[in-house]
Amino acid sequence: MTAALAERLGRLDLHLRELGSLVVAFSGGADSAFLLAAAVRSLGSDRVLAATSTAASLATGEWQQAHRFATGLGVAHVAVATDEMTRPGYVGNGPDRCYHCKSALGDELAVLAARRGLAHVATGTNADDVREPHRPGLRAAAERSIVTPLADAGLTKADVRAASRDWCLPTWDKPQAACLASRIAYGVPVDGERLARVDRAEAAARAELAGRGLAVRNLRVRDLGDRARIEVDSSLVAAAHSTDVVAVVAAAGFPRAELDPRGFRSGSLNEGLTAGSVASSWDLPLVD
Repeated sequence: MTAALAERLGRLDLHLRELGSLVVAFSGGADSAFLLAAAVRSLGSDRVLAATSTAASLATGEWQQAHRFATGLGVAHVAVATDEMTRPGYVGNGPDRCYHCKSALGDELAVLAARRGLAHVATGTNADDVREPHRPGLRAAAERSIVTPLADAGLTKADVRAASRDWCLPTWDKPQAACLASRIAYGVPVDGERLARVDRAEAAARAELAGRGLAVRNLRVRDLGDRARIEVDSSLVAAAHSTDVVAVVAAAGFPRAELDPRGFRSGSLNEGLTAGSVASSWDLPLVD
């Protein structure tokens, strides 16, 4: 561990102790997992609560992984039901969709914190996140006085992964696991069936590629409305052409499917937006 990272971890520890007690918005991703582990180290497990959204946009298996991690730290872990599917701004799926989703979650976490007598709600937002100019999800958090201890301590994504590895956290190299709604092209309405279709398609695609001996790290099935676009690690695109991945994705319920020759790109659906309208998130399973 470098001296600079050790210094930032020291700032994090001091900040967490000052906060006193927390509800951590916990996706099970690398950032929120590290924040949860750090909070337990600084405050003790009895002053920390992990809360994970059970929204329809949560991919299959993510809740179970998050639960194993949280309970392994000795932290109580609760499911949070949110009402984003009743909010027109979320269902309409404009570039600010994440603002409406995070608003719904933030409102529920604030109620939860008050009910449990915990002083703050915290997210795993890191220092890289806050440097990006257009972050609707962060605006929703700021409006609700939600704290961002990792960012406040200056911890970047690379810092989080390095410190997580040093602490032997299994999430140190976990790929980004954004929400299923992030797979739906802007302007295509979000509904339960579209989310479930993407979930089925991604599971089928992973199974097909694994069955052909291809170890996929990053995979997304993008719902473009009239078709699905499959993104896999760029190093695997050529090999994926010799599999039935396009057919199995179409069979999951899409009119047709295609394999993106450019490979996986985080946030690829943002590529057509103007610089002033890019969507974003906390480290929750809600955006990519």
